Amino acid sequence: MDVTRIVAENVRRIREEKKLTLDGAAALTGVSRSMLAQLEKGEVNPTISVLWKIANGYKVSFTTLVEPQDRQVALLRQGEPLREDEGRYLNYPVFAFDEQKLFETYRIVLQPAGSLTAQPHLKGAEEYLTVFQGTLEITVAGEVFRLEKGDSLRFRADVAHGYRNVGPGEASMSMLIYYGTTAPRP
Repeated sequence: MDVTRIVAENVRRIREEKKLTLDGAAALTGVSRSMLAQLEKGEVNPTISVLWKIANGYKVSFTTLVEPQDRQVALLRQGEPLREDEGRYLNYPVFAFDEQKLFETYRIVLQPAGSLTAQPHLKGAEEYLTVFQGTLEITVAGEVFRLEKGDSLRFRADVAHGYRNVGPGEASMSMLIYYGTTAPRP
């Protein structure tokens, strides 16, 4: 999956559907006009933080930006991840947001000392995490939770939150973001 190409198509398509100029999109998302132009041309590989700003500004789900559109049945093979924290935080989008189901899922891999401070999601959003390998610290609104293999955590994701691998080896987890009644539009 060529994430850069897919993001370019989706960011441009959504901006055009919303009848926004690049300047208008920059004002709405907090992402510079030049960065948006480069993204739409497929000239840069966006960071997770930039994509969250765009998703929140456009009021769409994160996976709406990173998944191909118009799929009825999807067999997903592991593709290139979205990278953050100098490649120590890897986000593999799994299932894109669906208006009927109101959630999206990811597989997250954190290298030793890898971390991400996440942007608050849309009001009312919740995250459901399950650790499959390693030891993670999840911070939610300033409170820290230590999760080991097999542990799960649910929390309101419309507040400041973050993830950090505190173990000696690689850590991995599944992430489901549920939007409930405040679901973004694709």
